[in-house]
Amino acid sequence: MKRLALLLVAAAALALSGCYTVPETGRQAVILISPNEEVALGAQSFAELRKKEKVSDDAIHNERVRRVGQRIATAVGDALPQAKWEFVVFESEEANAFALPGGKVGVYTGLLRLAETDDELAIVMGHEVAHVTARHGAERMTQVLGAALAGAAVEVATQDSSKRDHWRLAYGLGATLGTLAFSRSHESEADYIGLKYSARAGYDPRASISLWRKMAASSKGPRPPKWLSTHPPQEERIARLQGWIPTVLPLYEQARERYAEPGL
Repeated sequence: MKRLALLLVAAAALALSGCYTVPETGRQAVILISPNEEVALGAQSFAELRKKEKVSDDAIHNERVRRVGQRIATAVGDALPQAKWEFVVFESEEANAFALPGGKVGVYTGLLRLAETDDELAIVMGHEVAHVTARHGAERMTQVLGAALAGAAVEVATQDSSKRDHWRLAYGLGATLGTLAFSRSHESEADYIGLKYSARAGYDPRASISLWRKMAASSKGPRPPKWLSTHPPQEERIARLQGWIPTVLPLYEQARERYAEPGL
């Protein structure tokens, strides 16, 4: 029981020491990874990717990604104070993009073919950057640490129980399903924050509907049930976006006027 008490005290102390307020939503998150550690990990991972993956030398693709990316970066404002923005196009058929802590953004050529307009491209880039400003990666790392502590607590609490294996199974199943639900909530949060970023950057948030419909049409193979997926179902995702669009349209209208000015 003493070991269990110590584990619980340690978990509580860790939770209290790492609260973070997610930009745009105000959600309180427990994060135990420091921003400096995140940036260092992001820079290291991006450098390794640039060595392993083929970087596109297509001038049109690179200019397009840089143009959209810079406007998204401006929309982010001070939510990513340590950012050293870098936008790179990678040769791949994958219709996807990613962003790493520190402002490192990668876009695959497959996405550039699917996202026919800059508005659609901004939706994806804004979503990926939102994962970074919300510090979802660090929050997941913290969750792994918390799960390890919880697992240790289960082991200690059930060490004399005849149903110890049952408790292990229940914990493992609960942790897995909890992680999946956690991931889906992150995706929805990134959708919302990214929609605000793209609108604030002067890109039409209504493009999110056409973009995600294309994404749904391009996905192949059977889809797992929602409770076994890391992402929300496409139909649910589109419905949420449709509900959010009226709230961000004023941001888009204001930004569109600003970016219509010469030199912007």
